[in-house]
Amino acid sequence: MSELHPDLSEPSYETLALYIDGEFLSGDGRPVTEILNPATGAPLGLLPHATRADLERALAAAERAFPVWRQTAPTERARILYRAAALTRERARSIGRNITLDQGKPLAEAVEEVAGCADHAEWHGEEGRRVYGRVIPPRRAGVRQIVLREPVGVCAAFTPWNFPFNQAIRKIAAALGAGCTLILKGPEESPSAVVALARIFHDAGLPPGALNIVWGVPGEVAEFLIAAPVVRKISLTGSVPVGRALSARSGAALKRVSLELGGHAPAIVFPDADVERAAEFLARFKLRNAGQICIAPSRFYVHESVFARFLERFLAVFRAIRIGNGLAEGTQMGPLHSARRRDAVAALVEDARARGANLETGGQALPGPGHFYAPTVLTDVPEEARILHEEPFGPVAPILRFSDTEEVIARANALPYGLAAYVFTTTLETSTRLADALEAGMVFINQVSVLAEIPFGGIKESGVGSEGGSETFDAYLNTKFVFQA
Repeated sequence: MSELHPDLSEPSYETLALYIDGEFLSGDGRPVTEILNPATGAPLGLLPHATRADLERALAAAERAFPVWRQTAPTERARILYRAAALTRERARSIGRNITLDQGKPLAEAVEEVAGCADHAEWHGEEGRRVYGRVIPPRRAGVRQIVLREPVGVCAAFTPWNFPFNQAIRKIAAALGAGCTLILKGPEESPSAVVALARIFHDAGLPPGALNIVWGVPGEVAEFLIAAPVVRKISLTGSVPVGRALSARSGAALKRVSLELGGHAPAIVFPDADVERAAEFLARFKLRNAGQICIAPSRFYVHESVFARFLERFLAVFRAIRIGNGLAEGTQMGPLHSARRRDAVAALVEDARARGANLETGGQALPGPGHFYAPTVLTDVPEEARILHEEPFGPVAPILRFSDTEEVIARANALPYGLAAYVFTTTLETSTRLADALEAGMVFINQVSVLAEIPFGGIKESGVGSEGGSETFDAYLNTKFVFQA
């Protein structure tokens, strides 16, 4: 392991602000919260919260900008998104550094998050040029039947702290590419990336009011924006309980929603798989962002005939991972984002052990400042353990045996979650059977891919709708039928 707390001089941090009607707004008497580095506990900056007047101004700006932006030619909207993509690539290093400071992930992961998101801006710009309607052949002469696709209007979006740049740009690019305007409330815990996004679109030439960034107490901001008549569409990436509450409020106002919520992804390893490769891939993928990924594999089902081989390789990766401050050279895993998250992970591990699970490695918080938790592997976890029913969202892997295909399918589908699932096999029959049978919005066989052109979303309690792919604009467009005689 690397030193957890090296003596690092922290570079300058993003100047935090609201962004409303094309203007960056600092504290100026507004309520503020202090942003802390999760690896050191050191203060980074002060985040201003929107007042009621700020929220009203953001609504008015988005409403005023909508008729202009919807009439802007798709080629011009695309040009701005292309420019935003170019600026994203240019600024990836500095934005990624600030993500490491306020979110905690290793610098290489943070820079990769930002640089990869340029594709989302480019793809939505290109796809936005192809929002086509259609002509329906009439049943009699002299009649024209036309289907139009039109932007729904002002949208409100709420994004999480674990991938602050990625989750925000997905919603921004989809709304703007469809011709909508947007008010986005980013994560107060890791805000620098969203402020950086506002600067990118501002510098790319986006008209004032088309994008507005606000901060505040999440429930209060959500209630205000959802209740506003001008807001016609709501998007959230967050937890299942928050998604339920937001969906209920939106439904009462008959507003459409798209939700990307929690997951508890099964990863199933069959005896014909490349077992060592599967163990290596799953262990490293599990520890990305310290396990704080909604699609992270979190229930590992390994066929009993290859269980020992899989466990040996998996443990070797977990025990060798280099943990530390994300800015330190060679760090492979940073801290959990908060003491609350670290304590929640510890509670799941303690519950499993109390119920008889075996601790193979890890199982404790690491000493010193910061919210570090050791990569942890549990085996022989009883089915009633909380960790098999609650999303762990941390560097903990319960590894379980199975013997029968139909049995493991039933176990994988037993939870109300349905975001992602993973299968490792070299048999076409097995891969086809599992692809058909698993209840998930995304099934990854032998690898994972989350590119801009791929629909990302879940089923059951893991969400409604998809981001990315040709489906990305569905929730941002109205369908209008025109009959002309």
